[in-house]
Amino acid sequence: MFASFLAEYSAGRTPNPDVLCNAEIKFKAFLDHAMDLGATRIATGHYARVREVRYAVAAGAEPVPGAALAADGLNRFELLRGLDHAKDQSYFLHRLDQAQLSRVLFPVGELEKTEVRRIAAEARLPNAAKKDSTGICFIGERPFREFLNRYLPREPGPIRTPDGKTVGEHIGLAFYTIGQRKGIGLGGRKGSDGQAWYVAQKDLAENALIVVQGHEDPLLLKRRLAAVDASWVSGAPPEEGSVHGAKSRYRQKDSTCRVTRVDGDEFDLEFAEPQWAVTPGQSAVLYDGEVCLGGGLIA
Repeated sequence: MFASFLAEYSAGRTPNPDVLCNAEIKFKAFLDHAMDLGATRIATGHYARVREVRYAVAAGAEPVPGAALAADGLNRFELLRGLDHAKDQSYFLHRLDQAQLSRVLFPVGELEKTEVRRIAAEARLPNAAKKDSTGICFIGERPFREFLNRYLPREPGPIRTPDGKTVGEHIGLAFYTIGQRKGIGLGGRKGSDGQAWYVAQKDLAENALIVVQGHEDPLLLKRRLAAVDASWVSGAPPEEGSVHGAKSRYRQKDSTCRVTRVDGDEFDLEFAEPQWAVTPGQSAVLYDGEVCLGGGLIA
């Protein structure tokens, strides 16, 4: 998993380590180990919920069309947002499958974070007032660029504007992400119109970092995206033409979109409103109200 994480950065993409960790470590390696020990469920502190939907099928009747089969038959398990929407972590759990979801408990998913802290304080837990973690899975709280420096070689190249003007030099495309404003390497210089620079694109062929001026530059706004390596926690992909809410990054509100193509483990989305800084390697995750359907990697 760690090798694939670094490979994504080397390819100019920005992977989400928390999504990878949940799918490969917490709900695969750890879950399998717990089952081997004789456990029937595992419980984690994620702000999410699970709802079991039971399907009654008459003798000799066919199963409900489109109903996902869970580990114990016709029952389906839905991944729901955490009750505290400000802390909801369903985005990071969208790659779980029905068998995994059927064996998981999320005790704090039904609570607001303030209530969790109150309960912890009453129980005199030493971390009741601890600050929320901002660290990245398997990396921790250390500076991220410093971490990448240990594993990825620096390959400097030009920083250019969309019209080809060179305005600086980057230290390596792997060290930047779409939408980045700070730490680009332009020494805090503003553009000709006084607006800040933002990373808009990566030209891998030329090893060039493309920057634009202003938060709302057209190169930072996209109405469409293509995704690959799809995983549907709901048990089945959405239908072409269906309309859903979707996130193309964790810290954003749902945006209305239409599924324009579903082909194997690939799908395309078209948004009603332009999305800011759609980033290859991040996850596009679809929702039907409170229910997380799944998603894929932005290509």
